Amino acid sequence: MKKFFLLFAFVAFFFGVFAQIPAGYYQNAEGKTGEQLRLALHNIIKDHNAQTYSSLIGYFESTDKKTDNTVWDMYSDVPGGTPPYVYHFNSGDECGNYSGEGDCYNREHSFPKSWFNDATPMYTDLFHIYPTDGYVNGKRNNYPYGKVGNASWTSQNGSKLGNCTVTGYSGVVFEPIDEYKGDLARTYFYMATRYYTEDNGWAGSEMVTGCLPKPWALAMLRQWATQDPVSQKEIDRNNAIYLIQNNRNPFIDHPEYAEAIWGSNTGITNPEAVSVSVYPNPVQDYCTVILSNSLPANDEVITFSNMAGQRINVPVTFQDHSLVLNTQTLPKGIYLLQLHSSDFSVNLQTKILK
Repeated sequence: MKKFFLLFAFVAFFFGVFAQIPAGYYQNAEGKTGEQLRLALHNIIKDHNAQTYSSLIGYFESTDKKTDNTVWDMYSDVPGGTPPYVYHFNSGDECGNYSGEGDCYNREHSFPKSWFNDATPMYTDLFHIYPTDGYVNGKRNNYPYGKVGNASWTSQNGSKLGNCTVTGYSGVVFEPIDEYKGDLARTYFYMATRYYTEDNGWAGSEMVTGCLPKPWALAMLRQWATQDPVSQKEIDRNNAIYLIQNNRNPFIDHPEYAEAIWGSNTGITNPEAVSVSVYPNPVQDYCTVILSNSLPANDEVITFSNMAGQRINVPVTFQDHSLVLNTQTLPKGIYLLQLHSSDFSVNLQTKILK
C-alpha cells in the first residue's frame, strides 16, 4: 500500500508540475494584438509532435476521462445530471458498427477533416479530435456548428441538428449543448491560430475559409466563448495534450486572447459591423481594397506593415469606397493593412499575401 501511495503521489506531482504552462511560454506574444498576436501564437504552438491516428483512442484515456473513469463524450454527457449512456475505456466500447445512440464511441474531428482535405498534421491533432458517440458523430457529419431554430433531430443529451438562425447563414448546422459551446469555440480559435499561414488549398466550408471561421461563425463563437468560460475539464485536457504533442491551446490558458485578436476594440474588424476585402489576394502589381459603405474612404489613415511590425510605404489611391495599392516593389511575404477612421471607433485590419 505504501509503494502504491508513493507511485500515486509521484504521478500526481508529475501532472501537477510538468503539465502546467511553462515559464515564458507566451513571452513572444506579450504586448501584441490583432493579426500580430495571432501570428506570434502560431509561432509558439506550431510544429507540434504529431501522433498516429490509431494512437488517439488510447490517448483519450488521459485527455478525455471523467472522474468516474468513463469516457467524456460531449455529445452524450449531461452536466449535473445522469447521461443516457456511458462508455468505458478498454472495454470494447470503441466503434465498430453502430445503428443508434449508445452503441459505441469513436474519434470525431470537430473541425471536419474534409475541410482540410484529410491532410496532416491536422488529421491527428488532438486539440480538435474528441471521443463522441458514433451515431451522433454520424448525424453531425461535416455540418458547421451553429444555432438551431426548429430541430430536425435531437440527441438524447439535447444536441440538435437543423437550420441555422445565426445572421449570415441559414443552412443546416449542428448545435451542441450550452455547457460545451465554449469548449468548441476555443477549439476553433486554436485551429485558426495553429494553422494560420498553413491553410493554403484547404477546401474550407460554409463555416470557415481555410482555418479561419467566417464572419457569422466568428461572431457566434466569440459569444459562445464568453457565455461558457474555460472549465477545469478544458484545463486538464490542455495539460494532458501538452504532454503528448508538446503544444498548448492558448485560448484555454489565456481566454482574453480571442478578443485581443478578433474583438471589436483591439484593432481588428468586428465581423458583425463592417467588412473589408482585397482583390486579388495574393496580390500582384496592384490590388484593390474594398471597404464597407460605413467607412468614408477619404478619411482613412493607412498603415502597411510586415509581420515583424515594420511599416512599409505603399502608394495608395482612393476611389470611392475602395483603395488601390501599388504593390509592385513589395517582396513576397505576408503583410498587414490597417485602416483607422476618425468617424469609426474600430480599426480595420486585414492580411495581404504576395
